[in-house]
Amino acid sequence: MSRFAIGEHDFLLDGEPFRVLSGAIHYFRVHPDHWADRIRKARLMGLNTIETYVPWNLHAPEPGSWTAEGRLDLDRFLRTVAAEGMRAIVRPGPYICAEFHNGGLPAWLFADPEVGVRRSEPKFMAAITEYLRRVTGVVAPLQVDAGGPVILMQVENEYGAYGDDTGYLQDLTALLRGGGVTVPLTTVDQPVHAMLKNGSAPGLHMTASFGSRSEERLDVLRSHQATGPLMSSEFWVGWFDSWGTHHHTTSAEDAAADLDALLRRGASVNIYMFHGGTNFGLTNGANDKGTYTPIATSYDYDAPLDEAGSPTAKYWAFREVLGRYTDLPEEVPAAAGPAPTGEAPLRAAGALLRSAAALPATSTRDVPTFAQVRHDAAFLLHEAGPRTGAPAVLTVGEVRDRVHVVVDGTAVGVLSREFHERALAVPPIRESLALLVEDQGRVNYGPRIGEDKGVLGGVRLDGDPVEGWRTRAMAEPDLLALAGEAGAAPASLPGLTYAVAEFAVEEPADRFLDTAGLGKGVAWINGFCLGRYWSRGPQRTLYVPGPVLRKGVNEAVVLELDGAPEAVLRFAEGPNLGPLEF
Repeated sequence: MSRFAIGEHDFLLDGEPFRVLSGAIHYFRVHPDHWADRIRKARLMGLNTIETYVPWNLHAPEPGSWTAEGRLDLDRFLRTVAAEGMRAIVRPGPYICAEFHNGGLPAWLFADPEVGVRRSEPKFMAAITEYLRRVTGVVAPLQVDAGGPVILMQVENEYGAYGDDTGYLQDLTALLRGGGVTVPLTTVDQPVHAMLKNGSAPGLHMTASFGSRSEERLDVLRSHQATGPLMSSEFWVGWFDSWGTHHHTTSAEDAAADLDALLRRGASVNIYMFHGGTNFGLTNGANDKGTYTPIATSYDYDAPLDEAGSPTAKYWAFREVLGRYTDLPEEVPAAAGPAPTGEAPLRAAGALLRSAAALPATSTRDVPTFAQVRHDAAFLLHEAGPRTGAPAVLTVGEVRDRVHVVVDGTAVGVLSREFHERALAVPPIRESLALLVEDQGRVNYGPRIGEDKGVLGGVRLDGDPVEGWRTRAMAEPDLLALAGEAGAAPASLPGLTYAVAEFAVEEPADRFLDTAGLGKGVAWINGFCLGRYWSRGPQRTLYVPGPVLRKGVNEAVVLELDGAPEAVLRFAEGPNLGPLEF
């Protein structure tokens, strides 16, 4: 068996210097039938290691539960890495950021307001203990000294940007060591003096996160750690997209030059991301630094391997640089051709609010939040009876994140957290008032991690409280189940409605669902949730993994929230992630 250790200047594999040349692939953002392909392409670029986060919230959707099937089979992923002859780095958090829903922390954790966030609070630590026990149960038998691929694990994630509870980091370290982890443990922080100081603890090897000015930033890291290998364990080579912004790209030439400077210094690296993948389902996170901005569905990240697994210009530029420092395989990945196109009519399949009436309801005096009803809900539907025979102004305390206001069955407007909207003029409410509240993604970075969702601070009409609500909660599986049978094919789609399309496939292969003719909503194919779409962009396509399709007839379901000008399902020959600038 092998041994991996930290030497005076280098990482050591069986006593010999080993430079970590790693690339990030998040197993939960990639269809499992594509793992081997993406990992192989990393090796062909010149990498020797694959790094991944572990998303606590997906693995443990309920307290005490553990899910490890399909996209969440970490054991299979790590064994696939080993089968390609590569090493692995595992970063279990428990907080991972990753532009992921709630930074990877389960929403159920914060249903109790007394639970601490990223600190040594007893309830928080009790939940983490169970989580890390599960993680180490998978990872420990796959460490390098047991014949497996894992050479490093990380404690927390950019903790110095959040807190300075050294005892918390030491508690996490003890949990990992107690779970049988023997490989070196690391931390990562931006190369800022205060962050490196606050995010470190004895026995943990410091690494840095940055994407430019490599020499300068490695100098800052070295000033905090006189010995041991230098490493950028998050070498940012692109960036993520948020709804309402442009598609972010970076120069392949500049990124390659910074990578070369880092390697010339003798440092190790983890390219973040080598292959970004997709926020399948409703897993995207959000940022809120005064303005709430949800993350887009694509996590392409302008990475060397794009969202569909095709090499980009950055792939070839990085491969040329890596070839100066390691032996490259002769094999190179083939270029992808255009994806199958085509279209099919979308047929009406029922109204969301009417279908949701079949779900169980909770009765409350005041409008409840997500934590009070169902922590993992994607939507809450609140309904109250008749209120006034005259027009009025509806006001709420705060919206998290988007509310469709429906009066007597007719949508009359939207209140958005992003635009800090709290008031809307409504017509007379003679029969019912309904509020459909959408969770657009939980904040993944900063002090707002773990916050509640919903309509906060109550609902008023012309200043008078609205009381007496019946609330129904809908998680992502509920949404798909509420779609009805396909009926007529309309010319356009109204808001808050389902539509279904059937299309033929000769041979399953990756496709790109063209969303340019749709409004805002969620799409599924053969029961697999592709994620959210939105006409405000930037992205105009949703990636459809080939393994989701089947030969013959396939079914697409769309939940259209805002209304679409066309009732047509279209496929494009390639991705369209939006304009590069406004």
